[in-house]
Amino acid sequence: MNDPKGLSLIFRALYSRNYRLFFGGQGISLIGTWMQQIAMSWLVYRLTNSVFLLGIIGFSSQICSFIFSPFAGVLSDRWNRHRILIATQSLAMVQAFILAALTLTGVIAVHHLIILAFFLGFVNAFDMPTRQAFVVQMVEKREDLGNAIALNSFLFNGARLVGPSVAGVLISILGEGMCFFFNGLSFLAVIIALLAMKVTFHKGPSERHHILNELKEGFAYAFGFPPIRSVLFFLGWISMVGMAITILMPVFAKNILHGGSQTYGFLMAAIGVGAVIGAIFLASRRSVLGLGKIIVIAAGIFGIGLISFSLSHALWLSLFLLLVIGFGMMVQMASSNTIIQTVVDEDKRGRMMSLYVMAFMGMAPFGSLAGGSLAARIGASNTLIIGGASCILGSFLFARKLPLIRKMVRPIYVRKGILSEKSEIKIQTGH
Repeated sequence: MNDPKGLSLIFRALYSRNYRLFFGGQGISLIGTWMQQIAMSWLVYRLTNSVFLLGIIGFSSQICSFIFSPFAGVLSDRWNRHRILIATQSLAMVQAFILAALTLTGVIAVHHLIILAFFLGFVNAFDMPTRQAFVVQMVEKREDLGNAIALNSFLFNGARLVGPSVAGVLISILGEGMCFFFNGLSFLAVIIALLAMKVTFHKGPSERHHILNELKEGFAYAFGFPPIRSVLFFLGWISMVGMAITILMPVFAKNILHGGSQTYGFLMAAIGVGAVIGAIFLASRRSVLGLGKIIVIAAGIFGIGLISFSLSHALWLSLFLLLVIGFGMMVQMASSNTIIQTVVDEDKRGRMMSLYVMAFMGMAPFGSLAGGSLAARIGASNTLIIGGASCILGSFLFARKLPLIRKMVRPIYVRKGILSEKSEIKIQTGH
């Protein structure tokens, strides 16, 4: 496959055996994960009818990414990432079964949900940066890394398309507890896939420093290099001001669009459709060149979509606008991931991915908490308008950084063979 085209181009990372195993197992598991997320949000709102508590649940499940992900990144650079993932997936399975047992027996209470959300957040704080850094070990050809990252996003959001719809139906027929139970079972697929992999553990440098020194080294590397620093700050900003839409979705489904759990599932699935389209768009690209400009455009699309959705009172229009939102959100997030993974030094990959997770997931709880509090005062629609406007403002500010980012990453692209020296000379001379 020297020059793949069509579907071979889009799915070229699947020619790597380990990545193919991961793709299949994770695809099943992520459907269960989305089912649980929808069921948990719906259960909280059904039990409390409180927008603020929706924000608290979102905060509890994501704050650990902000606190613990940097430490997880250090351990990811030190330890066997394959074994870390087996452990984190197993713990997440246990959490799902506990949640199912409490719900099915009728003893579930809001404080249980907060504690279990926090526990899962703690597990994910170690799982997510490790999983992101592990991608490069699963892909046999380094040039397929960007494609594998895009396919990860395709997988995540394809599950978003299926999971919420299934959850909406299951909640109305069997209740939230069965969604949690089926999620627990779904983890078996990814655990079996991980155990079936043939992985060589590459030890890092034999000389180890104190974990805090390695943490400091990672922060200094990331924030001392303007391209990574700018991408991380912009990603964190978009996550903080824009991701409140996920915790406010039950409000739009129930109070604005006058629907039930199925409407909620369809709304979340619409975001998944847009994100899948965005993932296919990125997977079909042959090179990482030009991703900076794409990040700016995608963030602007995301912001415009948020504002438009907040003003909609028709289900069909809301579904279309959520498709636009999903596209913009996914393209901005995955492009940021690809740029960081492309330019980072291998011995710091785990730490850079932990900072990526810290920006993407770690800033979201502050947005969830602020979004829930603000929505209780000025309404969910006005909250999203503010968030959308903030995303558009951020895209303008990031666009001003692009010339410096391009100037600094081009030598890295030349060194890694992504950009030829002849092309770099032409760019510099303007010929």
